[in-house]
Amino acid sequence: IFDLYCNKKLLAENPLDNSDSDIGLCGWLLVLLSMLLTLVTLPVSIWMCIKIVKEYERAIIFRLGRILKGGAKGPGLFFILPCTDSLINVDMRTITFDIPPQEVLTKDSVTVNVDGVVYYRVQNATLAVANITNADAATRLLAQTTLRNVLGTKNLAEILSDREEIAHSMQSTLDDATDDWGIKVERVEIKDVKLPIQLQRAMAAEAEASREARAKVIAAEGEMNASRALKEASLVIAESPSALQLRYLQTLNTIAAEKNSTIIFPVPMDMMQAFMKH
Repeated sequence: IFDLYCNKKLLAENPLDNSDSDIGLCGWLLVLLSMLLTLVTLPVSIWMCIKIVKEYERAIIFRLGRILKGGAKGPGLFFILPCTDSLINVDMRTITFDIPPQEVLTKDSVTVNVDGVVYYRVQNATLAVANITNADAATRLLAQTTLRNVLGTKNLAEILSDREEIAHSMQSTLDDATDDWGIKVERVEIKDVKLPIQLQRAMAAEAEASREARAKVIAAEGEMNASRALKEASLVIAESPSALQLRYLQTLNTIAAEKNSTIIFPVPMDMMQAFMKH
């Protein structure tokens, strides 16, 4: 049972990594005929047999529809049989693509347009060829649906403030989903969040009202502090009558510096009380 489990596990990791002996007797006859035809047509056939795989590529060689033993080949120079073998090159470099803007309904029922960018690379060339028709197109479509699903569980405030957390969640989800395709999702970034015009105006009005409210609170606190300072100053002046005369002279000096034609004479309130009684 343990050996059967291990064989199934290896088959899942390399589903089509079979040896040449699996092609059967008829397959071997076709291979021998192909080799004989190649030898007869030398040196013309040599140009059809030589294949060069670049440093950043891996080659998957199919012989009579089966992947040759050893999986991906490369980089370097390889010989294939022109009649029975076929070759598929897989780019192993990091690939970048933009997620088209997706119209998403957030958790708090706000419609936003969000786009992003995904960085991925092929980690296992054999799985990328054998397990899926078009790994690049599938990854692009999966990124779009994942973006919509992840953002659908967030409210607007979380989308605007927690972009790194959303990107990390998308990266983990995509990496798990594309693991069977031999693809490693390295990074996901949220590029832009576009809000409707009416919502932008409402948020701007809300922010302006909040700033005005804070300004009024600050002004009220300033008036309160000023009144306390004036109260303390009046107590000091009341204790020293000469301080009021000094304050009067200071006020005259300030007025004379700005308006020379204006002269102010202070009149004590005690003198006005006699007239007010009559």
